[in-house]
Amino acid sequence: MGPDSPSVLPETMNNSNSTECEPVHKSTNTFFMVIYSLIFLVGLILNGFTLRVYFCVSQRRASSSVTVFLKNLAASDFLISLCLPLRIINFATNSTLIRQVYCNFGASAFYLNMYASILFMGYIAANRYMKIVHPLGNHFIHKARAAYIISILTWGFLLTMTSTYVILSLLTQKSQENLPGTVSCDVLHSVQLRLLYKVIHACSAAIFLAVLISLIWFYYSTSRRLAQAQKNQSITSNSKKLAKSRRNMLVLVTVFCICFVPYHLIRLPYAFMKTLVCSWNGWFWYLKELTVLVSVLNVCLDPLIYFIFCKAFRAQMSMRSSRSINNTDSPTQVDTTDRRSSDGWMNSLRNLRKLSVVSLTKQTTVV
Repeated sequence: MGPDSPSVLPETMNNSNSTECEPVHKSTNTFFMVIYSLIFLVGLILNGFTLRVYFCVSQRRASSSVTVFLKNLAASDFLISLCLPLRIINFATNSTLIRQVYCNFGASAFYLNMYASILFMGYIAANRYMKIVHPLGNHFIHKARAAYIISILTWGFLLTMTSTYVILSLLTQKSQENLPGTVSCDVLHSVQLRLLYKVIHACSAAIFLAVLISLIWFYYSTSRRLAQAQKNQSITSNSKKLAKSRRNMLVLVTVFCICFVPYHLIRLPYAFMKTLVCSWNGWFWYLKELTVLVSVLNVCLDPLIYFIFCKAFRAQMSMRSSRSINNTDSPTQVDTTDRRSSDGWMNSLRNLRKLSVVSLTKQTTVV
């Protein structure tokens, strides 16, 4: 048996289906550790900068409803990035303590913030859609206060589900001294926790489907209104706004589908039909972990959403770029301005001399 061949303990294979589904390859774990480390660094930098723009630079301006949702989306992405080191450590070690900490807190926080990102992306799309359909109306979702209320209720709902899972896990968790060489938390699940696990996955799937259908409908309706506006040649400004809105909605739908659709297509069968997928000799586990990895890319792709939906974010980016250009070009600019000012003074003095000479000649001719 080579170093990269599956090494699963036979006694654990008989006791748990998770080890049958989860082959252990050291090279696979190393691959996931490296990729998660890169995503952690990029996501931490991008979302840290975004949070600084939203909470430090943009505080002088009154927050709009879409800005509130974008702030919460950036916060959830930043928290996902903070959860990644514990996931990396879970791939690197078979420690019982690390596995329990990760399964009880790290994985719970990771999926909490993932579904927070899903919901806030749906709120942003709904807000922009209502702006397109009723641009002059003052609807509930357009108010900043309503956005704050929706955000608080969203975090409260997700925290309630997650804390219920964590409390039941701590109370009923199996105590095992020797864990198999896997990264899954299924070996620690009790019967009660497995039932709650399926309930939470059903609720999560409902949330995902609702947001996905809404995004597709918003994009379809925006495209339809754009086609109707383009038929009328007189309202060119309106058609330009609709084209921009459709482009923004397309970016949102694309990022959502790339990150979250593959994960849910694989995760739901893995959660509800494990005895069936375990007969695939571990390939289904690879697909599941790859889709989790793709879903984490959301923390690197969401800055595109911040850039196209938030004027303050674009303004801050343009200010930083202009500052860097000004810093590099400042010596030449000073020289050119000095030269222009000195040339201006010389020209003015010459004009004054000419005027004095002309006036003197006129006086002599008159006398």
